[in-house]
Amino acid sequence: MATRPTTPPPAADEDSVEARIYASITTALLEGRLRPGAQLVERDLAAAFGCTRGALRKVLARLGFEGKLVLEANRGAFVPSPSEEDVRQVYRARQVVEAGIVTALCGALSAQDKRLLKAHVASEKKALKDGRIDEQVRLAGRFHVLLTQLAGSAELEAFVAQLVAKTELYKALYDPSKGTTCSADEHARLIDALSDGVLSVALEAMRAHLAELEERVITRMQPGASDDVAAVFRA
Repeated sequence: MATRPTTPPPAADEDSVEARIYASITTALLEGRLRPGAQLVERDLAAAFGCTRGALRKVLARLGFEGKLVLEANRGAFVPSPSEEDVRQVYRARQVVEAGIVTALCGALSAQDKRLLKAHVASEKKALKDGRIDEQVRLAGRFHVLLTQLAGSAELEAFVAQLVAKTELYKALYDPSKGTTCSADEHARLIDALSDGVLSVALEAMRAHLAELEERVITRMQPGASDDVAAVFRA
């Protein structure tokens, strides 16, 4: 009787390994566990994650493309270390762009839009209650991207998402302890202002919200977190 050919054991799922590494580094960044300017040494991180350096390089390249890490030729990957002016420039851009989004949405939210936004705010509050800082930061930023979607601008959505990702990271790097404690309440007030349809009130709600987040980051721009990057992931 013919013998069946032996089936080789399945190769390790590289996608799942890379997804795990990506999630771990992103979470560490959003929880403020990595010091601004810290270098992510490939050899040390590959050992900490138990992966190949090739898999790690793919993840670092993705994080660099997303602006979550700074990649320097012949030097490696580093946690961003923005200047005060860098931070102010990004928040200034958000103020200008999101004022336009508020103008487009003020008095124009449908009942379905309001339910969607309020459900999102409820998710923000739950993440805060559960102490999931990285998820809380992500949801707080996602609220602003969601407003852009409701404004009906697909082209603008990608730009807003990029700006939000930068400010999420600035917030995590310099003010990780409180997460975005007040954002859910501020978002709820913004929904009310948009629903009431008084443009001046809605614009001021957005302006004050972004300005408060900006100043919180600026006033806490002091080095902190861990110098030993690999130890963060071994733990």
